[in-house]
Amino acid sequence: MKRTLFLTAAVMLLAGTFAFAKESILIDFTLLDADTVADENGNPTENSRTVMDYSVAAGATFTSDQKSLMKTSLALPRWEVELNSSARNVEAVAYSQVVAAPVKDTADVPFAGNNVMGVRVVFPTWNNNANARIVPPFEIQAYEPLSDADENGNRMQPTDEQKGKYLFEDGYGLVKNVGTLKSIAVTTMGMNYPHKLYVLLKDNDGVERRYLMGNLYFDGWKTLQWNNPDYISEVRTREIRVYPIYPRGLPFVKFCGFQVTRDASHIGDNFIGYFKDVKIIYDLAVLSADRDIDDEDLWGIIGKKEQARQNNEMSRFGNKQVNRYIEQEKMATEETFTSSLEAGSDSNAQATDAAK
Repeated sequence: MKRTLFLTAAVMLLAGTFAFAKESILIDFTLLDADTVADENGNPTENSRTVMDYSVAAGATFTSDQKSLMKTSLALPRWEVELNSSARNVEAVAYSQVVAAPVKDTADVPFAGNNVMGVRVVFPTWNNNANARIVPPFEIQAYEPLSDADENGNRMQPTDEQKGKYLFEDGYGLVKNVGTLKSIAVTTMGMNYPHKLYVLLKDNDGVERRYLMGNLYFDGWKTLQWNNPDYISEVRTREIRVYPIYPRGLPFVKFCGFQVTRDASHIGDNFIGYFKDVKIIYDLAVLSADRDIDDEDLWGIIGKKEQARQNNEMSRFGNKQVNRYIEQEKMATEETFTSSLEAGSDSNAQATDAAK
């Protein structure tokens, strides 16, 4: 039997034996290697832990073969760079991208030999403010249940150990049971750019906030840290708020991306950045203890709410990805024209058929 107590950080006054804050990895980019869904050359294209099938939102006009290709994941090359209007032009959009950047085995860091996120942003060379958002290919899902994926990216049924857990927890962009944020840390490699770095987070109310981590005007690996200026460490001075024990959705935060801002007075053109992970320190929102009656098993209110939220998330996610798939299918794939001066070319064959 489990009891769930929903408390703000202030109610820690009533639970002095509990730790004040907890550290968790929000997202670790070394975990996002492509390892499943091979292309025609046998190279993996998706990340098995985070692969999502959006064919559930596709209409009946698509064939089963087309629907089998409708998958995406948080594999690093899938991430996107969104430029603001003053920075967006054909060249900037074409060359701004995210890649998997291998760290040398000889590097003096614990993650040597792994891939981290590598980002290239092409900012304007003229004097104007500009910014770029580095975002995942889809909004990280808060209620997607944890399960394994096969070699084709198809999700299987959750095992008994996986039931009650969520797909994007444990370093894949989601942390549950988050009360007040105390600190945020980003492990990044600076290259003496004067640009500022922000972390973008969204909470369970759908509110997105950005946190200034500082500038990137340094060389080498460094941990940038944001500390909550309104965090109250003294329990006795906190405002005490007591909420009903059941039912309330479990508070969470999820990673929405980075934002890099370039001031008009600073150098433009190419920006290169590398990111290893994002961590948070936070107060727990929920304390668990034994209870005589299992409320959720009896009423199932939280489960129904989370199922409705999950269906809503999948609908929005799927529609966006299907539209991208359609656009990709409509794109021209030819790099050059077919020569009219060579025998047997398509254009000559068509002209011969027309003459007949």
